[in-house]
Amino acid sequence: MKVYKLETVQHLNASIEKCWDFFSSPQNLEAITPNDMSFVIQDFDGKRMYPGQVITYTLKPLLGIKINWMTIITVAQKNQYFVDEQRFGPYALWHHKHFFEATENGTKMIDVVHYALPFGFLGQLANTIMVKNKLKSIFEYRHNKIEELFNSKV
Repeated sequence: MKVYKLETVQHLNASIEKCWDFFSSPQNLEAITPNDMSFVIQDFDGKRMYPGQVITYTLKPLLGIKINWMTIITVAQKNQYFVDEQRFGPYALWHHKHFFEATENGTKMIDVVHYALPFGFLGQLANTIMVKNKLKSIFEYRHNKIEELFNSKV
């Protein structure tokens, strides 16, 4: 199984507490997910992130095909980091780490995703042809939405 890595870094003009407050609420995922993905939370207990929390949702990541996805928060340390892992969904592996570091001007946010696709060579081909670029575009969208939310001068 080939494992791929996607890493992004973003600087936010907000305190680490304000950033944690936003990103530790699964309800805010919809605000930073492209509209064309039709992201809808199906089941969630309404609490801030904690280890063992389960979140289920539907979305249409590629070609308008609706999929079910179940995520579990495996670790969470307030104002520092959390990790979500896919338990059910389209990937053979999805491990997403979110780190928050206080800086002089706000907060540095680092996302690291390790992922793998099923179906061996066909999965690798799908990654090369479309999955890698789709993930990059989703994280680009998130970057821009987060810029609007935390770094706009309005």
